[in-house]
Amino acid sequence: MWESFRTLFKNYLRLEKSLSDHSIQAYVRDVEKLEQYLQANGKEKYRPQDVTLEDLQQCIKWIFDLGMSATSQARIISGLKAFYKFLLLEDMTKEDPSQLLEAPKTSRKLPDVLTFEEIEQMIAAIDLVDPRKKEDEGIIYEGYRNKAILETMYSCGLRVSEVTSLQISQVYLDIGFVKVIGKGNKERIVPMGTAARNEISFYLKRIRPNFPVKYGDEDTLFLNRRGRALSRVMIFLIIKELAEKAGIKKVVSPHTFRHSFATHLVEGGADLRVVQEMLGHESITTTEIYTHIDREFLRDTLRQFHPRF
Repeated sequence: MWESFRTLFKNYLRLEKSLSDHSIQAYVRDVEKLEQYLQANGKEKYRPQDVTLEDLQQCIKWIFDLGMSATSQARIISGLKAFYKFLLLEDMTKEDPSQLLEAPKTSRKLPDVLTFEEIEQMIAAIDLVDPRKKEDEGIIYEGYRNKAILETMYSCGLRVSEVTSLQISQVYLDIGFVKVIGKGNKERIVPMGTAARNEISFYLKRIRPNFPVKYGDEDTLFLNRRGRALSRVMIFLIIKELAEKAGIKKVVSPHTFRHSFATHLVEGGADLRVVQEMLGHESITTTEIYTHIDREFLRDTLRQFHPRF
């Protein structure tokens, strides 16, 4: 019985909420955790409608005893709440046992942020080959592509999935804007800095024509050497390698560029609502984490320069 509900939930997340396959799998796994608890403890609940608040509370305790962190517990609770909200919406249940289910308090970890100088060091570490001096006709100038990627990520604060799915038709170099399709298929318009515009323009004119474009990826902006869209893992590896070459000891990932973009805007005095719009955050509370980073920045500055701090 549970499998049919999971399938319907999966279809709802894909068709109604327009979530990515990765997000859908995460939600379904949360429901499966509840099933696993019920089976492991001999609770014969053949339908989700038979589950009580006490069952859910005991399930979370079971998950805690397995050694899962507060963050993981909170994520599972969020998934279960979404599942029961779906059942209510579709009139498959009359009550929501997850309504009073409380998530454990989690400490909000501030993300690592690169300074502008560190970002410049990473970009300078990119190995560039002059396309005017090429000797091997088969060579692919990935360095110029990587430079365009990093400049775009820092200039526009894009998620890595937004970078990999970016289309040429979504980039408006003449007016300096890029149209981004974010989470939940939501569209937003983000301005591009001069450096990003210049690097994308050069990449499109001189570099991308060297890539063998495969069918279906004719409009994909950033290609791998086989002419397909870059994967998220590939961009992660590119950034990790550049951080090592630049001698940066921080934990650096594609999301670090997004955090750095937002942090530098807030530190520079940008309005939080504007930052929220550019990041594509649904709630302003998500964007407010950067005000905490800003306060840490101020505290570090005082600690460094004030004689009495």
